[in-house]
Amino acid sequence: MKTKIIATLGPSSDAPEKMRDLVNSGVSVFRLNFSHGNASKFETIVSNIRKVEAELKKPITIMQDLAGPKIRIGDLPEPITFQPGDRTLLGPERPKDDRGLPWIPFTDHKILDNIEKGDRLVLADGTLQLAVSEKLGGNLFVLAAQNSGIVTSRKGLAMPGKSVKLPALTEKDKQDLRDGLRLGVDAVALSFVQTPEDVLEAKEIIRECGKDIPVVAKLERQNAVDRLEDILKVADIIMVARGDLGIECPLPALPSIQKRIIRACNRASKPVIVATQMLLSMVNSPAPTRAETTDVANAVLDGADCVMLSEETAMGNFPVETVRFMRWITTEAEALLSETRPESHVPQMDNPAEFLSYSAWLLAEKTDSVALVAHSLSGASARSLSARKPTQPIYALTPRASVVRHLNFSWGVIPVHVGEKPAGHLERTEKFVEGLEAFKKGDQVVITAGQPHPGEKSAGTNLVKVYRK
Repeated sequence: MKTKIIATLGPSSDAPEKMRDLVNSGVSVFRLNFSHGNASKFETIVSNIRKVEAELKKPITIMQDLAGPKIRIGDLPEPITFQPGDRTLLGPERPKDDRGLPWIPFTDHKILDNIEKGDRLVLADGTLQLAVSEKLGGNLFVLAAQNSGIVTSRKGLAMPGKSVKLPALTEKDKQDLRDGLRLGVDAVALSFVQTPEDVLEAKEIIRECGKDIPVVAKLERQNAVDRLEDILKVADIIMVARGDLGIECPLPALPSIQKRIIRACNRASKPVIVATQMLLSMVNSPAPTRAETTDVANAVLDGADCVMLSEETAMGNFPVETVRFMRWITTEAEALLSETRPESHVPQMDNPAEFLSYSAWLLAEKTDSVALVAHSLSGASARSLSARKPTQPIYALTPRASVVRHLNFSWGVIPVHVGEKPAGHLERTEKFVEGLEAFKKGDQVVITAGQPHPGEKSAGTNLVKVYRK
């Protein structure tokens, strides 16, 4: 159970008994989708999660997912069905001379001002593509359908290949974030990130509220992929949000984009989530398709830390069965990964902390150690070990509850909340090894810790030790 599973809560899964079953089946993180409500909707849910956490004595992470600046059309009097070549009007107001064409209301002038003849627009999560054939006055456009499809009210609109700067945090998002922090969420996912500044803005709000939680940057735009390295420097976690990303980018390119993002995250020791339609058929079916099974396994083999379920657990008919199937798939993939995993990359010369993690990983592999035990105040050393995908479990000891829940996103990490006695971090790790029944007499583990010099209160990770129980 090394790959972490994120489950979205909704009508099918937000009862306490259902949450309990989901956690027992393998869920580490619950996602609260603020696209479909505000803090008042989730107050009872958060309280119930904490009760389940206390009952099961397992750390459960709550991830708030902000709506972001989703571009949507307006309300339609009735659905519009298209065949290839059918035309429609798009604009803020229906003209008196509508040419007998249906009208799609759209009032976002930032987007309308950037539309040009020949542009391609995508509606309804990519199911309908339209080309701009004519621009009329008053930001009114004639569109021609490129394929058959149906459009209903409030569907999302995208312009692949066009970069329109929109704030990643809307006013609703800012209020939702503050409210979520008050409720006690453990992480926040930021939708439609385009620049590092988007992430920094969210972090500033978190600091202003006196909190310190990780920010998940959801990559849903081509320009975010283009600036991946810059975003990686400031984000704590990355999500490959394949729904909108699959609209922005050519679908045949999506698998390679996913692999490049995961590889970059592994090298930066940042957890990475793969999301969207992973086991979508299980909304209505008790078993996934063969293609879905392969998709989940390939995400694990690529190096993903987490796989995420959305509709499958929020509104599906088989939420618990879906998680169990996903755990089964990831376990099989992890077994293959341990056989085929390439050598871990050698870190850069100017990063001593990464070298220590690399050394610990190498020692564990070459000495037949049964586990890695990392003491860390921030969790960074455990994340660095996790990025190397060791065959052994990683026990991450920390006195900070917030770090425990942050580490629920990291592959292979078992976060453990420890007290502050004894004072020495090395002593804490050795005490933990001696007291854990899972370690038998004579078992060997590799320890990393920060051992302060005399007079120092604490130190960063500066020690690697092979310890025999």
